[in-house]
Amino acid sequence: MSKTLIIAEKPSVANDIAKSLGGFTKHDEYFESDEYVLSSAVGHLLEIAVPEEYDVKRGKWSFAHLPMIPPYFALNPIAKTESRLKVLTKLIKRKDVTALINACDAGREGELIFRLIAQNAKVNKPVKRLWLQSMTPNAIRDGFAHLRSDDEMMPLADAARCRSEADWLIGINGTRAMTAFNSKEGGFYLTTVGRVQTPTLSIVVEREEKIKKFVPRDYWEVRAEFVCAAGVYEGRWLDTNFKKDETDPEKRAERLWSKAAADSIALACKGKPGVVTEESKPTTSMAPALFDLTSLQREANGRFGFSAKNTLGLAQALYEKHKVLTYPRTDSRHLPEDYLATVHSTLEVVKQNPNYHQFAKQILDKGWVKPNKRIFDNTKISDHFAIIPTGIAPKGLSEPEQKLYDLVTRRFMAVFFPAAEFQVTTRYTEVSGHQFKTEGKVMTNPGWLAVYGKDTTDDKEGGGNLVPVAKGEKVHTDKVNANGLVTKPPARYTEATLLSAMEGAGKLVDSDELRDAMAGKGLGTPATRAAIIEGLLTEKYLIREGRELIPTAKASQLMTLLRGLGVNELTAPELTGEWEYKLAQMEKGRISREEFMREIAQMTQIIVKRAKEYDNDTIPGEYATLTTPCPNCAGVVKENYRRFACTKCDFSMSKTPGSRQFEIAEVEELLKNRTIGPLQGFRSKMGRPFAAILRIVRDEDINNFKLEFDFGQNDEEGEDGEGVDFTGQTALGPCPKCNGGVYEMGLAYVCEHSVAKPKTCDFRSGRIILQQEILPEQMAKLLNEGKTDLLPGFVSQRTRRPFKAFLVRGKDGKISFEFEPRKEKPAAKGKAAAVDAAPAGDAAAEAPAAKKAPAKKAAATKTTATKTAATKTAAAKKPAAKKTAAKKAMETE
Repeated sequence: MSKTLIIAEKPSVANDIAKSLGGFTKHDEYFESDEYVLSSAVGHLLEIAVPEEYDVKRGKWSFAHLPMIPPYFALNPIAKTESRLKVLTKLIKRKDVTALINACDAGREGELIFRLIAQNAKVNKPVKRLWLQSMTPNAIRDGFAHLRSDDEMMPLADAARCRSEADWLIGINGTRAMTAFNSKEGGFYLTTVGRVQTPTLSIVVEREEKIKKFVPRDYWEVRAEFVCAAGVYEGRWLDTNFKKDETDPEKRAERLWSKAAADSIALACKGKPGVVTEESKPTTSMAPALFDLTSLQREANGRFGFSAKNTLGLAQALYEKHKVLTYPRTDSRHLPEDYLATVHSTLEVVKQNPNYHQFAKQILDKGWVKPNKRIFDNTKISDHFAIIPTGIAPKGLSEPEQKLYDLVTRRFMAVFFPAAEFQVTTRYTEVSGHQFKTEGKVMTNPGWLAVYGKDTTDDKEGGGNLVPVAKGEKVHTDKVNANGLVTKPPARYTEATLLSAMEGAGKLVDSDELRDAMAGKGLGTPATRAAIIEGLLTEKYLIREGRELIPTAKASQLMTLLRGLGVNELTAPELTGEWEYKLAQMEKGRISREEFMREIAQMTQIIVKRAKEYDNDTIPGEYATLTTPCPNCAGVVKENYRRFACTKCDFSMSKTPGSRQFEIAEVEELLKNRTIGPLQGFRSKMGRPFAAILRIVRDEDINNFKLEFDFGQNDEEGEDGEGVDFTGQTALGPCPKCNGGVYEMGLAYVCEHSVAKPKTCDFRSGRIILQQEILPEQMAKLLNEGKTDLLPGFVSQRTRRPFKAFLVRGKDGKISFEFEPRKEKPAAKGKAAAVDAAPAGDAAAEAPAAKKAPAKKAAATKTTATKTAATKTAAAKKPAAKKTAAKKAMETE
């Protein structure tokens, strides 16, 4: 009997399909019924790779092998999921499997995951597409009843392949071309670029440049307090003859640019009578539209500080695991026109929740769900509609999941409520020929704002209620103050505002009403924008400070290079937005795959050609002049594209030692103190990360100073070879092995007896453990109290995932990890609640010179984080170099 193979994107989806359809028997890697075989991928199982005959290993990239536009795209299995690929390939090739159903996520990436698996299997069998908007059992059964044909899905498949291949071509060629350019003078300075990543970075760098160039200006505002029979109100002076100046956007009607002018107005008005004129009119405010993914990410970032990545993960869990939200990776803010009955049934479920009962009941009782193009509009929906709750009541949500569910549910209810109504009053008070403006905004009907807990007693929506002034009454000007203020630079991007900028291809759109006009020309898609931002953070092009995203020196250096080479294709967000627009058109069958890839190939040729043909010694740009003098001659040190160099003598040093870009503040500290570190982010020629201390030391051979890596190994011998003398230094605490003093030395914390002659102890711990710097105060706490604070910045060597842990001191002197215990779950009936232990995993971290001892695995525990995070040591690794070398000097010319 022939069967159809269903391939889902994740095991959890396969489980849901099996439960919804019924009749399946569970095997090790798949389910099977009389009609179906069912299995899943685990996300992407294959990736595009350089065809073997074209491959050039990292470290040997040069312009000689560029551009790389291979005649075909090779596929490589992703190592960690190769076993799952073999299972699926075997199932696809089963003789009784005569057809396939693509049940991967309903979008571009889900289409690509399936297509690559099918291509890799080299089997041509008929394909159908399961397209789900929610993961409820009814939605799954309905989806199988309305499977889409393969022909119908080919435009989406073409767009998915083009997106992947275009990103590969631009990424491979752009990264290798820029790396080859930056490595001309030796070394290997990896410089990553991307078709979408780099224009996104350009947006942030341009904003930072405006902030740095911004010159604050003093200005004054005059404010007065007026007394009438009913009370007191405040007014702000404004120039009634003001005209907007396009050349100076900082000029405003209420601003005065001289203190004398402000003081003269205050003096002329104080104590004088004022004549009042005012107008009052009603106004309304509609509820914001339903959420798509980008607007949900913006809102969650603004309200809760959630990153775009976290919001997507939470929304995906609420869709896939809890089944309480519809498909989250959508760019639509509307619902289908035939969705009224579904909305009614969803509201019936929402009504059962005490938090939402009164609002859902009000909507249903008053019949507010009715055809409305602002909510129900088929023309504003491509493959997926807006994110709304499903007909399943939430259970067991985590706090962040509950917050996001609440955000979506309240927006869903609010959109059906009537507009909020306000009475807006504008009052002008004229005193001695000067006008003062006062505004008041009073809510008269909360409308949709009631869903958010606001009512007519809340006057925080504007200026609040104004005290009345009788007709013909003259008011008394009591206080008049000239307030000195300073103009402010543009705000740095947060994830919320950067998502808006990406959505509008570099043009911030404040009004949601303008959003649709910009749709289709953004950077990336709602589903990929979070990953793009995270990629920029991972590559150290951006750093987070609070909610702000700040570009690093590495980012500025890249923009300087691309501008200097004239590679506008990678710096103009609007231009790259056009590519995204064309991919969207391809999904609709309006542009061919061949036409799009020809344009990408041309773009690739241009990028490589401009980098290869540029022959000037430096790249034009705006470079820093350092405040710290040259260590050799006390001259002025200036930055150029590749180096920091003295303007008087031959001293210079690389801007990118060990492929790590210096920040200006770091160079200032290094020149001032002759040392800095330990710093992280260095990479060896083989691409392995390491940490190091940097020093500026005098080289007698060149009679000048040079820059060195210092790993601290030779410091253990002491200057006279008789061990290290810590006289004058304060011990951080007692050695856990011999009770001697533990001191900070180079990249390690060492027992005084481990570097003495003779050596009588072997205790040492790295200052960097799994990319987390252990500060001296934390080491002191560990030695004296037995445990550090909870440290958030460890990164697993195996999974590359960040985790939090305590460092604890064992009885044997070993340093181990200890994890936060999980919150106890309520005990099941008849069973005692299990208490999760938090045993310690070995975190002994050796200094670079020490022999590498194998790490002990963490003790077994039910706590997942403990299993995955505490299995390896955190030895600070030194780069490829002679093992006996204490220091590695870098070229300074």
